[in-house]
Amino acid sequence: MRQPDFVMERWQSRFENTVRCNLSESGVLPFRFTEFCEFANVDPGDVAFGYGLTEGSSELRARVAALYPGAAEENVLITNGSAEANFLSMWRLVEPGDRVVVVQPTYGQTPGLAEGLGATVVPLWLNEQHDWQPVPGAAADVITAGTRLVVVTNPNNPTGAVLSSAARREIVRAAEAVGAWILADEVYAGAELAGEVTPTLWGDTPRVIATASLSKAYGLPGLRLGWLVAPAELREELWARKDYTSISPAVLSDCLAQAALEPGNRSRIHNRCRRIVQTNLGIIEAWAATAPGMRYRKPDAGAICLFTYDAPIRSMDLAERLRVEHSVLIVPGTHFGMEGTFRIGFGYEADKLPVGLANVSELFGAIEPATA
Repeated sequence: MRQPDFVMERWQSRFENTVRCNLSESGVLPFRFTEFCEFANVDPGDVAFGYGLTEGSSELRARVAALYPGAAEENVLITNGSAEANFLSMWRLVEPGDRVVVVQPTYGQTPGLAEGLGATVVPLWLNEQHDWQPVPGAAADVITAGTRLVVVTNPNNPTGAVLSSAARREIVRAAEAVGAWILADEVYAGAELAGEVTPTLWGDTPRVIATASLSKAYGLPGLRLGWLVAPAELREELWARKDYTSISPAVLSDCLAQAALEPGNRSRIHNRCRRIVQTNLGIIEAWAATAPGMRYRKPDAGAICLFTYDAPIRSMDLAERLRVEHSVLIVPGTHFGMEGTFRIGFGYEADKLPVGLANVSELFGAIEPATA
């Protein structure tokens, strides 16, 4: 396997902990350890630091299964973040020469893995003019005979859009028609600004693997605790492959994840997430109203917002100047294959947002307009 460089992850990993204002992160303000233990009324003091169950504890798998209609413990595998869940799924399903359709724009892990595994990656683009939905009919045009896998991130990163019921049906029907699997990365479910949690694609068709984690909507990224939900026979195969990767989740993470997914705690955690997202989005909206030459769509879910701009500067140059001149980190649109855009994450400290956004405005003000 010779994977391409994961440029976005390298960019964030290199700089996100060194800048004054990190606007690149896509989750909400993380809990501190003692804060979470008090919040969830959990005392992990007697946890022994041995090897836990490699598939995840029965208690945790039961709590994950309860989130997916019709799922049981034997459908659930606990992983080290949704990144491992996605990796195991791709490793099992994708062979050299396969056709993999990826709903884009999206986080670069899955298309990068598909390419590294020797597949042909075909985009199914979300369209800004269609409210960041696929153009009607596009799914059947792209998910054609020979497609092995369809990758869907829902809610979407970087747009924050949730697929409409019609778009979901089109993707599922197209996948069923050619016998393709669907890998549904649902890590942003639970971070909706309003309404119910985005329904899972699990159960829409028998050939679905759903993945998620505690990183984005729960404020617990440092636990590195994720999961996948798959048909029982396939889940066994994925578990066997996990023997070659991380072997088992950390026992402390397993313990704290059980507390996070206790129904009462889970509801309170999602309410916390929603408060953060709603409050901080107000800051984004107020700033955007004073920022000419930009447009955006209010996200449905997630502490992320994709901006399109008119200024004559490449998105990577924009991001680099912000980092060097102002110590502010954003994600350039080129990392999503969308030049002329950038993504702002707004889920962290609300008091830092106005300063970071003011620096973005300052830099745009210093860019010379394009000449005819």
